[in-house]
Amino acid sequence: MATQQALLDSIKEQTILSEISALSGWDALTGMPKDAGHFRADVDAYLAEKTFQVATGPQRQQLLEALSADKSALDDFGQLVLAKAQKDFDVTGKIPEKDYIDFQRTLSEAQDYWAQAREANDYTIFQPYVEKIIAYLKQFIPLWQTDEATPYDVLLNQYEPGLSVAKLDAVFDELKTGIMALRHRLETLGTEPDGTFLSRQVSKDKQREYALAASQRLGYDMNKGRLDDTIHPFMEALNRDDARITTRWDEHNFQMAVLGIFHEAGHGLFEQNVASKYDAVRAVMPISMSIHESQSLFNEVMVGRSKAFWQAEYPKMQAVFAPTFDDISFETFYNGWIKTEATLIRTEADPLTYPLHIIIRYEIEKAIFNDNVPVAELPQLWRDKYQEYLGLTVPDDLTGILQDIHWAGGSFGYFPSYALGHLYAAQFMATMQKTLDFEQIYASGDYTPIFEWRKQHIWQHGGAVDPGDILMAATGEGLNPQYWLTVMNDLYATAYQLPK
Repeated sequence: MATQQALLDSIKEQTILSEISALSGWDALTGMPKDAGHFRADVDAYLAEKTFQVATGPQRQQLLEALSADKSALDDFGQLVLAKAQKDFDVTGKIPEKDYIDFQRTLSEAQDYWAQAREANDYTIFQPYVEKIIAYLKQFIPLWQTDEATPYDVLLNQYEPGLSVAKLDAVFDELKTGIMALRHRLETLGTEPDGTFLSRQVSKDKQREYALAASQRLGYDMNKGRLDDTIHPFMEALNRDDARITTRWDEHNFQMAVLGIFHEAGHGLFEQNVASKYDAVRAVMPISMSIHESQSLFNEVMVGRSKAFWQAEYPKMQAVFAPTFDDISFETFYNGWIKTEATLIRTEADPLTYPLHIIIRYEIEKAIFNDNVPVAELPQLWRDKYQEYLGLTVPDDLTGILQDIHWAGGSFGYFPSYALGHLYAAQFMATMQKTLDFEQIYASGDYTPIFEWRKQHIWQHGGAVDPGDILMAATGEGLNPQYWLTVMNDLYATAYQLPK
């Protein structure tokens, strides 16, 4: 019989399978032995098969059809779940089962070959899997496409409902114009801060001690999380009581791990504070990547680059790192912390240049799916765009096209979410500043008001509410890139002593 409870029970099974898959994915990138990849691919393919059967099988189809035809047995929550389950089915259920399982196996194998390619600094090791993944996605896009204008729009829409090339082109044009203008002002009128102290040696243990303590002050709960080492930092959430973060370390670049841990803890904060009523149905309510990134970037940029935050936190960092920075004044520290400099590595980029890294990836992905650029040409296209946008010569594959794991996971269409996350974070901050005195909050050492605002307006909704609706409800307006540009101009005008 088609009842609301039957639908919830079916989705709970799917959610449990997704948790097991997440655990496998986390282990593969943290603790799995190097030679175990082929066995793990079998495990992941098996889990994918079981998940596919639960999410698209006859029972799920019968429930969706019956409950859609007669919603009288559904309360408001049931109707929300039904709509989300139907959307989930429309993506997964349109793919033939064998193709879905083979695709998941390919993704599992691809991550291993990506790691091998990085170790050898040789894109050609990974290239066959990039070709396979792109071929699968080009096969799936016609099955998913409804009213989207271009093939790449279909992929964008899966990560951000309603997102399109037309919208992104307009937003990114506005960002590029603003970024280039500010960079020009800094180069011609600014005084470049001294950031040499940032390369002083700080042990991994001290970095870990400070960054985890600060992240917990922002609300990340270590009873519901953990920190591990990995090649490419990420957060993996099994459920709201298990949101794990990772980082990588450089004892002569402590800023990378500190801000990286802030970033991943921001993701973890979101996952740890989704309302409990969504526990069993999370499989059909994935959180939009842009809204997720807004919270990691809120931690990393809106907080982690804030002068008021560091006035409170720098003495704590100095104490943990002592005596390494005992001779560095706060003003010297903060100005150096904010210093902007073009970098080859996206995850090490400062806030001002970061969106340019995303625009490069966006334009490459758009070229792959809308212009059918051959996969073999991607490394050169990557090099050309880094020269054009950042004035940098890419010396090798490791610091070029092999730096991100996203393509190995099939996540084409994901990267724009990072840029949107920057914009959302700034807009949330502008609204929060109307009612919260951040300087007073930071000085008090109790960051609870910031935590509670984010939980109430953003985190509790999980994936139940679309990001545009969350933004509108929280800030009273749609996406406005000018908030982010204002934040950047304020940050760098101070650090670079620009004339007023």
